[in-house]
Amino acid sequence: MPEQSEQTQSRFTRRVLALVAIGFLALIAAGIATAWLQTRNQDLSEWVEHTLGVQARLSDFASANERVETARRGVLLGGGPDFRKRMEIASGEAGAALGDIVRLTADNPLQMRRANELRGLLVRQRELQRRSIATVNARRSEAQGAFEDDPAVIVTRRVRDLSRTMIAEERKLLAVRQVEQANSLAVFYAILALTGALVVLVAGITLTVMLRYTRDLAASRVELRRLNQGLEAMVDARTAELQRANQEIQRFAYIVSHDLRSPLVNVMGFTAELDAARKTVAGHLDAIEAESPELVEEPVRLAVREDLPEAIGFIRTSTQKMDRLINAILRLSREGRRTLAVEQVDLNGLVQSIIDSLQHRATDAGAEIRAEALPAIASDRLAIEQILSNLIENALKYLQPGRPGIIKVRGHVEHDRVFVEVIDNGRGIDPRDHERIFDLFRRSGMQDQPGEGIGLAHVRALAYRLGGLIEVRSELDRGATFRLSLPRVLKPGGE
Repeated sequence: MPEQSEQTQSRFTRRVLALVAIGFLALIAAGIATAWLQTRNQDLSEWVEHTLGVQARLSDFASANERVETARRGVLLGGGPDFRKRMEIASGEAGAALGDIVRLTADNPLQMRRANELRGLLVRQRELQRRSIATVNARRSEAQGAFEDDPAVIVTRRVRDLSRTMIAEERKLLAVRQVEQANSLAVFYAILALTGALVVLVAGITLTVMLRYTRDLAASRVELRRLNQGLEAMVDARTAELQRANQEIQRFAYIVSHDLRSPLVNVMGFTAELDAARKTVAGHLDAIEAESPELVEEPVRLAVREDLPEAIGFIRTSTQKMDRLINAILRLSREGRRTLAVEQVDLNGLVQSIIDSLQHRATDAGAEIRAEALPAIASDRLAIEQILSNLIENALKYLQPGRPGIIKVRGHVEHDRVFVEVIDNGRGIDPRDHERIFDLFRRSGMQDQPGEGIGLAHVRALAYRLGGLIEVRSELDRGATFRLSLPRVLKPGGE
């Protein structure tokens, strides 16, 4: 069920992310297209404005040139100084307009050639107009009758035709550019419409997926609630069974260790008597050997002086080790049967008292124990003290020779749990032994320090009773970090 829920959530997440990505890509594409079309529309607008400007100046030039010709004819027909003045003004306006035309048509080679031709024609026209006016008084009647054949009139007509051609060309360009501008706007609106439709489609699909996921999630919650109701009953029953089994195991361990102690005491007592008897025999053997050495055989001498002491030593060592193990089992059994007392615990004061008790050993080992600020916790004080004492003592015990030892104790709170870490720079633990060291009577690395392999097993058992966990992170020659996790407040009966 959890795997199916995770798969459903993963599929939902992938779909939503894909739809959101599509929506964002559509918006990005629309933004790029909009920016490009906006730039293009701006360019087309500038070209349309440019074409209108050229067209206007061509009209201005044609009008001014017509006024020049009209004023010249007025002069030829006997007009006064007003016609000459009008001719000069119109000639200046035509020249200025032609200059603008030449500048504005620099981007169009065809129009540029025509503008240059207009410039030449205008120069020719003005020269012919000045000649005709210079001779008007001498040959007025002849000049008045030769308008149709007047070279100035011919040039003027050519200027008029060329101006009209250029205006027609600009109108054609204006029409083309207006069509391009309209097409660009149509494409722009089409892209906006397509983008809007795509965004609406993505939003609709996303909403549908989310609604379907919400319905599935609600159904899953109902099913999970139903399963939890049954699961809680199963957990309660299983917990009760485990507690009974744990009590039976503790009772069995107590009985076994207690029953083992009686024969062990007998073995230890008889070993002492056997050693005393050996000493008596050895003294008697020494007396006989002093009076009559030939009566003492070599096998007897070796048995009394070497074999028996070695055998008795082995027996004594083994019984002492067994006695320590039995005491440890009894201690574990008593701790397991002890009722936990929940109280507010000042971890700072507790850890400092542990450090003070180990300060002499730390000084002798050339080590330093540091404690940072630790959070408060409501739990069993004795159990926490045993856990932290064991961890700090182990860190002090397994320092790396030749390296100044540094042991740090620090902690913090995450949600409703307290985390305490004991960190050292000692010899470290092989990653393959990270779980092994928490097993009863199991140890890791060099066995150059006294111990029975019970301490960390006791630590884990106590951590479990307090509703917590203990884990280790370590590598060989890189120190170790033991991380203890406990509930911030131990609930009564939680053990």
